[in-house]
Amino acid sequence: MPQTKKTILIVDDAAFMRMMLKDILVKNGYDVIGEAKTGKEAIELYQKLKPDLTTMDITMPEMNGIEAVKAIMKLDAGARIIMCSAMGQQAMVIDAIQAGAKDFIVKPFQQMRVIEAVHKALR
Repeated sequence: MPQTKKTILIVDDAAFMRMMLKDILVKNGYDVIGEAKTGKEAIELYQKLKPDLTTMDITMPEMNGIEAVKAIMKLDAGARIIMCSAMGQQAMVIDAIQAGAKDFIVKPFQQMRVIEAVHKALR
């Protein structure tokens, strides 16, 4: 029986970053089922799409990634979320992990690291 593709929701306010991440994920056999630009949009899409995994940018307008992680974890304690951070956001990454994120990847994205984090979070 063929294994169904794991579904992923990408959350980042930068279209370029979403595109880069989507490219890496799709090339590696994942199904990107949604993209959100804000934390608020992420929560709405998460509820609607119920992805297997969400990649979440930390710094976004309106509602940041940490707030969005907390909100999603309230809705679904089993949510799998990986944070995407720029260099120098270590403190925020720790907050995100405490809020329930499973892992983090640093921008600019390195394909091997992204896939390793996704694979680990989906196990």
